[in-house]
Amino acid sequence: MHDDDAALALQALGWILTDEPRAERLLGLTGLAPDDLRSSLGEQATLAAILSFLTSHENDLVACADALQVPPAAIAAASLRLEGLHP
Repeated sequence: MHDDDAALALQALGWILTDEPRAERLLGLTGLAPDDLRSSLGEQATLAAILSFLTSHENDLVACADALQVPPAAIAAASLRLEGLHP
């Protein structure tokens, strides 16, 4: 796991959690309860799920990338690396 990818996923999570409906959608789609999410933040699978959530919703991906001042492609690439699909 790249430290930069993990940091980006945590920053993205912070952005996701600023909007309650979006946060609830993340929990619903990942199947994680808030406590489970909190306790698994160091796990690659959880970080991958956070970024995969964004890459599955283009509007959220673009808005998050804008807020974090990174290209949307950087989030997509980090998602693939965390999922083990890209070197």
